[in-house]
Amino acid sequence: MAETEFSATEYGTADFSASDVRIRRWARSLTRAGQVIVKDGRIVLLTSNGREIASAPVSAVSAGKPWFLASDSAIARINGVRYRLTMGQRNRRPGGAVPVRRFLAALRGAAGRRS
Repeated sequence: MAETEFSATEYGTADFSASDVRIRRWARSLTRAGQVIVKDGRIVLLTSNGREIASAPVSAVSAGKPWFLASDSAIARINGVRYRLTMGQRNRRPGGAVPVRRFLAALRGAAGRRS
């Protein structure tokens, strides 16, 4: 896998962007302060250093909010790999459910535009 680095200005007008996201490949933590970006019909998961963890067209991504996870977490299956995304990690802000709902809505909206 090629390691790609991105600058923050590349994603200035994203449909959805969240930072301080804990990204886990189920039991293994990949980053505690990562980024999730949905832009131009694609989803990108980045580490805190800006390196790409995964990316795919939104039409090939399945995501949801299982009942057994906390309100600030969502599951996304990207390229066949399941990731757990926990939003609002820094300072454990209350209201982590709001970014999760916006994330899921952005995926649905981007998938609808691409169809």
